[in-house]
Amino acid sequence: MKIFNRIIDYFKEARVEMKKVNWLTRKEVIKYTLIVVGLSFVVAIFLGGLDFLFTFLISKFLL
Repeated sequence: MKIFNRIIDYFKEARVEMKKVNWLTRKEVIKYTLIVVGLSFVVAIFLGGLDFLFTFLISKFLL
């Protein structure tokens, strides 16, 4: 039975700690999500451009 008490204590303590967390507002979450998606898109375009450039250069000069 001791193991069950330890499990229950763990979840009680986890709940207490979760109440201490400073959660973001919905507006902040949306803002930061859009920033991450936007930056991911920019990086994807940049890497795709590099891939295209290197593929073009290799096909023209090496093959």
